Amino acid sequence: MSGLRYTRDHEWVVVDGSTARVGISDYAQDQLGDIVFVEVTALGETVSQGDVVAVVESVKAASDIYSPVSGSVSRWNEALEAAPETVNEDAAGAGWIFEITLSNASELDGLMDQEEYKTFLSTIQGPSTGAMTRE
Repeated sequence: MSGLRYTRDHEWVVVDGSTARVGISDYAQDQLGDIVFVEVTALGETVSQGDVVAVVESVKAASDIYSPVSGSVSRWNEALEAAPETVNEDAAGAGWIFEITLSNASELDGLMDQEEYKTFLSTIQGPSTGAMTRE
């Protein structure tokens, strides 16, 4: 999907008008493993960039999902209630997690584009295995 912007916490965002759709990167879903539950905790709330908006639980761990932009959380992907594994199957498409009405579009300028995100990933992955390195 083109037009995606990424955070260092592995969330992606794509904007259509004043609405931003948010999910986690393919890298993040791969690191989490089989996702078994997704909950948007801030539905209807106004949030700031970096606030926790959702929680994704997998067989390995639970992980907070942060808002890449400020605004009002307007919708969540209700299909994930019955099929949370959709995040594993199509993280940058049907596995989106929530939508937010933007309050400060200039925050998008501080996010990484796809090439910048790939470069960022190369700094945290092992050179031959692709596994995360621990600092």
